Amino acid sequence: MNKINALIYFLAFSSGFCIMGIELLGGRILASYFGSSVHIWGSIITVFMLSLSIGYLLGGKLSIRNPSLTKYGLIFFVASIMVVPIVLFAEPIMTFIFTYIEDSRYGSLLASTALFFIPTTILGMISPYSVRLLVTDHEKSGQVAGGLYFVSTLGSALGTIITSFYMVLAFDVNDIIKTFAAVLGLLGLLAIVVSQIKTKERTVCLES
Repeated sequence: MNKINALIYFLAFSSGFCIMGIELLGGRILASYFGSSVHIWGSIITVFMLSLSIGYLLGGKLSIRNPSLTKYGLIFFVASIMVVPIVLFAEPIMTFIFTYIEDSRYGSLLASTALFFIPTTILGMISPYSVRLLVTDHEKSGQVAGGLYFVSTLGSALGTIITSFYMVLAFDVNDIIKTFAAVLGLLGLLAIVVSQIKTKERTVCLES
């Protein structure tokens, strides 16, 4: 495995970690207004599954047009920016919804959509784009996709257990969200920098 492929697997792993961490924290964020009953989690899971499915579709379409590590990094960077409003606007959004929608089922569904739909859709674009960057031999595309989704799902599993078992006990929810946003931004920056370095190396090789 070359270094670029290893980086892509690492980024996919990290995105899976962040997605599940944010989803779990969504339950804590909504609990103060809507409680933590099963239909609250039903709302959160529905929004995350729907937004991820749309993200998969958009990421697959985006990967068709001149895929590059730079564009891949930009997905992470945009996702990091879109995560920040969860911290900034959660309280006013939930206050507004809680005031006008009495049924906690629909209130939690609307709040989940307002807070998590856009960032999760963008995060969903990462997996199909990762596959496109990794596949160089179409005969091995299934194997590559399987390995990528294994790594990404492993990251999700670790994100679930580490966030729920340790992080929420040691840190404030908003601080954890900010950390996820910062990590996503740094990962995107890393991908862009590596892409630029590789481009310069190719240019030097062609000129020499």
